[in-house]
Amino acid sequence: MSSTYLSLNAHVIFATKGRAATIGQGWRAELHAYIGGTVRGLGGVPIAVGGVADHIHLLVGLKATQNVADLIREVKKASSVWVQERCPAFAWQTGYAAFSISPLDLGAVVAYIANQEEHHRKVSSLEELRKILAEFGVPYDERFLD
Repeated sequence: MSSTYLSLNAHVIFATKGRAATIGQGWRAELHAYIGGTVRGLGGVPIAVGGVADHIHLLVGLKATQNVADLIREVKKASSVWVQERCPAFAWQTGYAAFSISPLDLGAVVAYIANQEEHHRKVSSLEELRKILAEFGVPYDERFLD
């Protein structure tokens, strides 16, 4: 084959340190746009960015030379600097969750991310994470979810 063809999409979730509700409503959309721009600057495709006061959902298309760990490390590093101008005590948790998404499921994940405000009126971010981990068959240690 004389070229490289790929479809690599990941749904990534990462939370604020201690799941503190520190992402302010007044600048949340700006943060989402900033994260999207950071992903774009790193060569990825930000398909959807959303979330609520204590966590972010990112649906991203990856290029062949990217790996999720490096991308998310850089996104969290850049966005931390940006957020700390608005909320000096802000920090992200160390880890993240990432799930591969079929092109056939992209629309559903985009809609899910867009509906985070409504979704989290009924379900906590921790409950949500447990459900998604179970849905994808990812084993976890409860001690490291908070």
